Amino acid sequence: MLVKEFRVMLPLTVEEYHLAQLYGVAEVSKRETGGGEGVEVVKNEPFRGHALLGGKFTEGQYTYKIYHLKKKVPAFVRLLAPEGALEVHEESWNAYPYSKTVYSNPGYMKKDFVISIESMHLGDRGTSENVHQLSPAKWQAVEVVKVDIVNDPIRPEDYKEEEDPTLFKSTKTGRGPLRGTAWWAAVDPVMTCYKLVTCAFKWFGLQTRIEKYIQDFEQRLFTVFHRQIFCWIDQWYGLTMDDIRQLEDRTQEELGQQITEGPVRGTMG
Repeated sequence: MLVKEFRVMLPLTVEEYHLAQLYGVAEVSKRETGGGEGVEVVKNEPFRGHALLGGKFTEGQYTYKIYHLKKKVPAFVRLLAPEGALEVHEESWNAYPYSKTVYSNPGYMKKDFVISIESMHLGDRGTSENVHQLSPAKWQAVEVVKVDIVNDPIRPEDYKEEEDPTLFKSTKTGRGPLRGTAWWAAVDPVMTCYKLVTCAFKWFGLQTRIEKYIQDFEQRLFTVFHRQIFCWIDQWYGLTMDDIRQLEDRTQEELGQQITEGPVRGTMG
């Protein structure tokens, strides 16, 4: 089992990030869906009574999605897994500012494959320790990784000029461009997403390789996604939660049509 905590600083308030994240998830889902692959939204509804983080959070929004994958996994996994096994199920409990998302493959790997992402969002500059309240022994084993949306390298295929924080300036808020090696120390507002990622992949001979691949891929996704939601600020800034829920409903309908149409889209491994 490999555990890392990714810390992503952003020039947003904690309240703004709630809208930004939901807007961004809807937009990215559409970019990742097509040609028989992508996101199927099964449920998106309020929940109550599901205890999170030791019972501190018990209500919020529950989503259940299925990711249909064939090409968006490493080639050696495609060779080993049988046809129809490359489906990842996602359950998410969003009790903002805390959320928990669990990925699994119940049809084939069952308990031998689980990814858990616990996210806490705080109005700081990435300096809080053990925000997920792990035991001292477990916390000591966690590798902390800072994700810098300005200076961290990204793949050429992930780069878009309009999604470059060093070039973007918001017309609605005046924020940006973001520059410098410690830009988060100078901006206001600022907040941090603390994402605790736990990987368990129990295939003999492949565990270490796949768990490292998953953690590297999550870091790539966190970097690209948070660059996007900052550079999309003029699209989501000023929306209400009602606006977001209507957007999610429309997106769910679009994904149902889009998944069977056109070419495979989105982030490749």
